[in-house]
Amino acid sequence: MRFTQLIWSLTLLLHFRFFTEAMLDPVDFLALQAIRKSLHDLPGSNFFHSWDFTSDPCGFAGVYCDGDKVISLNLGDPRAGSPGLSGRIDPAIGKLSALTELSIVPGRIMGALPATISQLKNLRFLAISRNFISGEIPASLGEVRRLRTLDLSYNQLTGSITPSIGTLPELTNLILCHNHLTGSIPPFLSQSLTRIDLKRNSLTGSISPASLPPSLKYLSLAWNQLTGPVDRVLLRLNQLNYLDLSLNRLTGTIPGRIFAFPITNLQLQRNFFYGLIQPANQVTIPTVDLSYNRFSGEISPLLSSVENLYLNSNRFTGEVPASFVERLLSASIQTLYLQHNFLTGIQISPAAEIPVSSSLCLQYNCMVPPLQTPCPLKAGPQKTRPTTQCNEWRG
Repeated sequence: MRFTQLIWSLTLLLHFRFFTEAMLDPVDFLALQAIRKSLHDLPGSNFFHSWDFTSDPCGFAGVYCDGDKVISLNLGDPRAGSPGLSGRIDPAIGKLSALTELSIVPGRIMGALPATISQLKNLRFLAISRNFISGEIPASLGEVRRLRTLDLSYNQLTGSITPSIGTLPELTNLILCHNHLTGSIPPFLSQSLTRIDLKRNSLTGSISPASLPPSLKYLSLAWNQLTGPVDRVLLRLNQLNYLDLSLNRLTGTIPGRIFAFPITNLQLQRNFFYGLIQPANQVTIPTVDLSYNRFSGEISPLLSSVENLYLNSNRFTGEVPASFVERLLSASIQTLYLQHNFLTGIQISPAAEIPVSSSLCLQYNCMVPPLQTPCPLKAGPQKTRPTTQCNEWRG
């Protein structure tokens, strides 16, 4: 009798084990096991504590299922400051055929991005940032035609941005900043692309006017080695609300009518632009940073509507428009940095009182500053630019 009960209990146990494992597709089950073996909790993390494969994997932390398939995989504790994971991404990730979302929190994930990710035809969201992913971006990612967000920022990626990324028809967000990417910016065909962030790479070449879609609202290409003019590019981007082209080697003029649309933040610092910055219409922009460039010409009065304006370290000439003085004294301008240019005057009384909430710097121009105001340390101790430099520039 006891023997019969023992056999019956073992049979129930086996059936229960089979049932729990059969809740998930066997291919997905084995893929999760391979992924688990290649990743580990960093000290202080217990993300994988719930990953007990004697139970239903659909109940694991970060695993979300629809029926018997895994549709979302979010690896690591999403809370800010959590230790994260270490290891490598197993190529078995490509076996999760129904996966629509894959993310890994910041940690110490190393190695190349598996080319098998291209097998995830339903993938819409891929975010593996602030890790140590190295190697090149697989060209096969262009086969994931439904991909909308690609975030591989703050890694160690090298090589070029594969042109196949630009062919993704539904791409909305592309974030590849803080890597070691080289080569030129490929053309992007998606008409729903709203965000491109490629700052802090080593990208070179010029920006083709047809490479960026008019749908863009956020564009950051700062800290690269881009060259050539950008006037025709910017004329097409009439929906921008953030633009940062700082620390490049761009040249040419900036057409005035690009300021006709409401850019909320404009940064073009440390480039090699030449020409007049002349907006066509009054703008209402919180911050405009054109510092550390080679801009020249007179400063347009229309820029006086900006709250924080950085025009320092350029080649601007002429007098500072009176509208700047009016708005500065009324505290409508909070920051006005004009140091290190070739400006010849400003109509402001030496007895004028700058509001406490405002900051003005006129140091190192072709004039004696009519009043002394605090300047950044980088402005240096010299109050006025040497006369020889001013005469040479005028000539």
